[in-house]
Amino acid sequence: MIPVTPADPAKPAASALVKGTPCSVTARACVDLSARRAWLIRNGVVQYGPVPITSGRAGYRTPTGTYRVTFKDIDHRSSIFNDAPMPNSVFFNGGIAFHQGSLSVLSHGCIHLSRAASATFYRSLSPGDVVQVRP
Repeated sequence: MIPVTPADPAKPAASALVKGTPCSVTARACVDLSARRAWLIRNGVVQYGPVPITSGRAGYRTPTGTYRVTFKDIDHRSSIFNDAPMPNSVFFNGGIAFHQGSLSVLSHGCIHLSRAASATFYRSLSPGDVVQVRP
């Protein structure tokens, strides 16, 4: 018989969800596409949110999964969609980013946030941070 070592109660399992979100404690940013909400998380606790979002329209659906922030650009402009402004961009999956955008018009795959929320996400997230996008 192999002895079982109890888990350290001070360290939640990586699969544990952050209360009130569909994301794991390892996430730094969490997106719930069906609820149209996003959160910032620190040490397994909601730090900011939920905030309203819009995401990708038909043909440009926002991909679900776990990603890492790759880079940030405070004054980004789209090289694909007519030089469209994308203030406070935080990229986490190729050309997919959190950024300031309409909360009533669906995007080309990005996560639109209000001006205030996009500024908070921009200030709070760093390259390497985990982003989870749930269906």
